Amino acid sequence: MNWLEFLLSIVSSLLLAICVILSVAFLTLLERKVLGYIQIRKGPNKVGLMGIPQPFCDVIKLFTKEQTYPLVSNYISYYFSPVFSLFLSLSLWMSMPYLVNLYSFNLGILFFLCCTSLGAYTVMIAGWSSNSNYALLGGLRAVAQTISYEVSLILILLSFVFLIGSFNFMDFYYYQKFGWFIFISFPLALIWFVSSLAETNRTPFDFAEGESELVSGFNVEYSSGGFALIFLSEYSSILFMSMLFSLFFLGGMINSIIFFLELVFISFSFIWVRGTLPRFRYDKLMYLAWKSFLPFSLNCLMFFIGLKLLLLGVVLWI
Repeated sequence: MNWLEFLLSIVSSLLLAICVILSVAFLTLLERKVLGYIQIRKGPNKVGLMGIPQPFCDVIKLFTKEQTYPLVSNYISYYFSPVFSLFLSLSLWMSMPYLVNLYSFNLGILFFLCCTSLGAYTVMIAGWSSNSNYALLGGLRAVAQTISYEVSLILILLSFVFLIGSFNFMDFYYYQKFGWFIFISFPLALIWFVSSLAETNRTPFDFAEGESELVSGFNVEYSSGGFALIFLSEYSSILFMSMLFSLFFLGGMINSIIFFLELVFISFSFIWVRGTLPRFRYDKLMYLAWKSFLPFSLNCLMFFIGLKLLLLGVVLWI
């Protein structure tokens, strides 16, 4: 790679990060509007035309407020954990499959799993370094929650890895040209969606941020810029998980407008669930993940391995 290609990839990455952050801004607007209509009210409609500039006003407000921090906090880790949280969620987008080959990840699924697993550490360190009991409980909950649902998440991914024989995201696009995977694995798609809700700390699995019992949980001591960075990373993860759902189950037609409409619909579903369902009980999520999702994912993994061996046998016989 010469210096011109390197420079081009850096500029493309920056453009991608800016586009993701703009998308996050309008996702927050969509969420507030949808929740408003679910609760039979308007949502933000005072700033500009129909409240469209509202996210930008919120960003200006958050980043111009004075930064406060607890005197008893572990300052370095307290200060940098939101920064690393946003960095990780933006790094995830670098593995998004592009037909123009911005970055070609042959092991994109492994990269995705590594980044999402590291995301739990930023939440845990943010909770621990605040030196607040509520924040610490939120961080501990996030870690316990992560190890329960990520097992089934990885098994679902392994099922498709065995089926298509590759860790590359682009192969999901190629293998679904004649039929979407959601038709042969609808229950897995539902489990993936529920696990995505838990992955992004969204209602009904927002235990790390439980407002009613933990006073906002791990981010309770954050204000202004730090809170904004945590907020950005969460919504960036929602968009990325929606993109993965479209890629894995809904054809992944990356060069088509349909792909982005599917992405918007899945993001809307995250908001819809938040406006509809109450918070789950904490031990119920553990029960759901270990006693329902895990056995089902394992059975599906065995089924897909058997299906792949059967297809290979048929091909060799022919």
